[in-house]
Amino acid sequence: MPADIRTLTGDALTAALNDLARLRISVFRSWPYLYEGSLDYEAGYLQRYVRTDGAVIVGAYDGDRLIGAATGEPLGAELDAFKGPFVERGLDPDRIFYMAESVLDPAYRGQGIGHRFFDEREAHARRLGFGEAAFCAVIRPDTHPLRPADYAPLDPFWRKRGYEKLDGVVVTFPWRDVGESVETDKPMQVWHRTL
Repeated sequence: MPADIRTLTGDALTAALNDLARLRISVFRSWPYLYEGSLDYEAGYLQRYVRTDGAVIVGAYDGDRLIGAATGEPLGAELDAFKGPFVERGLDPDRIFYMAESVLDPAYRGQGIGHRFFDEREAHARRLGFGEAAFCAVIRPDTHPLRPADYAPLDPFWRKRGYEKLDGVVVTFPWRDVGESVETDKPMQVWHRTL
């Protein structure tokens, strides 16, 4: 049965946050995030989508179970430190919709859900009047000891959707890696497209 894709805002977005927190912890534990998450941290972090006008969660459901989700919000709502590399590149954060995280239960991959996540977030951004979209991809070295031998980067998928790397535009975000006791800043490559 194909997943039911729902665009969540307002009360529906708020109602999905606990399920999204559990899904993020599960999926992001794998390469390339290697995220050692906690429900307490997630509860605080995900409140950003409740507080931000224009935020969206695109949820993929199997019945009533959230099996995937993609988040987004106006880039202008992000922290100044996160927006800084965009501004330095001459981009106006108030014109860009930020396609934040995408997570999908591995059992449901390869069914076109990732495309739907982009389609729905881009449609939401256009409805809000945004003319550009961007997201960030975690940068990990090819020599990282936890990199799976069969790992295939998603660059071809993103390029097919019209996104390109903004050379030299890298943002950082802190999280705790699996097995680590402290958070460290992780570099992330910015990808961008005109909507």
